[in-house]
Amino acid sequence: MKNLLREKMLRGEKCVGPFIWMGGASVAEAMTFTNADFMILDTEHGVFDIESVQSMIRAAQKGEVTCCARIKDCSRPSVLKMLDVGAQALIIPDVRSVEEVRQLVRYGKYFPVGERGVAFAGQCGYGYADWVDKGDLQGFFDICNRETLIIPQCETKECLEVIEEVVGIDGVDGIFIGPYDLSVGLGAPGKFDTPEFRAAMSRIYKACKDAGKFLFAFTFDPADCKKFFDMGATAVCLSSDVDTFINSMKKMIEEAKG
Repeated sequence: MKNLLREKMLRGEKCVGPFIWMGGASVAEAMTFTNADFMILDTEHGVFDIESVQSMIRAAQKGEVTCCARIKDCSRPSVLKMLDVGAQALIIPDVRSVEEVRQLVRYGKYFPVGERGVAFAGQCGYGYADWVDKGDLQGFFDICNRETLIIPQCETKECLEVIEEVVGIDGVDGIFIGPYDLSVGLGAPGKFDTPEFRAAMSRIYKACKDAGKFLFAFTFDPADCKKFFDMGATAVCLSSDVDTFINSMKKMIEEAKG
């Protein structure tokens, strides 16, 4: 169950991929024909159920685009089910406390890092994948813990205020910056050039760098990616499938009509 996104980030490659909102195995399969490094199946704002996510992950396995998922909440079932169907990274929204993050690690990582419930589910070919040895349970745990990423979102003022503690938790693999909600939490919705917002970004970047953790940024504008990579981001989530579809279709129709 190699996590290609993890390997690329460790090598220092610039990793880019979109949020997926539209859903369906065809969308996930189509993504494998792009040069995206990952896609994030958004079950927080998207309309997917767990069976849809499973189908999308299976379709994406035809290529080399790592399937991540933004879960809808921090509950144990949300974490377990998404990992069991094969998501290789979980983006967790609306994080507000250190204890909440520790709980996420307990749910999402196997012993000794966490207390994830044991299941030989789809993630490991129901126990029959060639990398699984049921006689070496700890070996199975170690592989899953290494290749499955737990990525809390820093998008609240509460999370920002404890970000150094959050990234210091064993089992937290990185941080995803949620710029829009974070700007709201800082009292200036959609304003990304205020001194407070710039200071928040710098603090998050420094915390991740000091802790040796991955850092995901988000933007709708490809021109922002260089700035984020230069600041130290290991991956940038660029727009979404639906936003790209709308803009591309509008442009083509405008050109067609002259």
